[in-house]
Amino acid sequence: MAVELIAPVVVSGIFAGRVGFLPGESRGSAIAKEPLAGRCSIGYEGIVGDEHADARVHGGKEKAVHLFPQEHHEALARAFPEARHLVPGGLGDNLSTRGITEETACIGDIFALGTARLQIAQPRTPCWKIDARCGVEGVAAHVAEHGLAGWYFRVLTPGGCSTGDALIHLERPQGAISLAYFHRSLGARRPALEILDRLASAPGLATEWIRKIRSRMEWLQQNKDAP
Repeated sequence: MAVELIAPVVVSGIFAGRVGFLPGESRGSAIAKEPLAGRCSIGYEGIVGDEHADARVHGGKEKAVHLFPQEHHEALARAFPEARHLVPGGLGDNLSTRGITEETACIGDIFALGTARLQIAQPRTPCWKIDARCGVEGVAAHVAEHGLAGWYFRVLTPGGCSTGDALIHLERPQGAISLAYFHRSLGARRPALEILDRLASAPGLATEWIRKIRSRMEWLQQNKDAP
């Protein structure tokens, strides 16, 4: 049976940021992104000109480009009307789109954007900087609970793109699982080992996620009677 591909969506914004400081914080952050005009270049490490304050947890080839659906900004604005910066580019996102979310996107999906080729490698894991950026406690926890973090692409083929280009779904690997299923399964208190094995075996999943899931499987096997 042929795989049903996601309909193309328009990239309504491309964003990059420099390392700065959040209000009241001494630790650097590049979560504040600014829109890029004209033709942008995407390399293996991400959008040229985009910076990361902590290379241990941000950036790199497995977290090269972050997409955050516009639908998530709107959902967060409804849940936290007092929060700031809930607009495209405001929470560290590099790409803004409407019409594709974790429910429809799968780990391993390959897309064309301009002349670049991108592959979904992993979900984003929200951190404290989201609350600091929004000026409201609880936003990051809400994002984590509801799976509204967006995802990271690895870059298969560097290239150029512009705002208004289509993000075109090219390929879905056999056995692919949606980001939403991935999130719900990991959120279970004691997920079945068979489910965890399926997650760890998802084609295209980032190596660090495979390691973490396999470690959880090992712990569960060794602690079968733990509550």
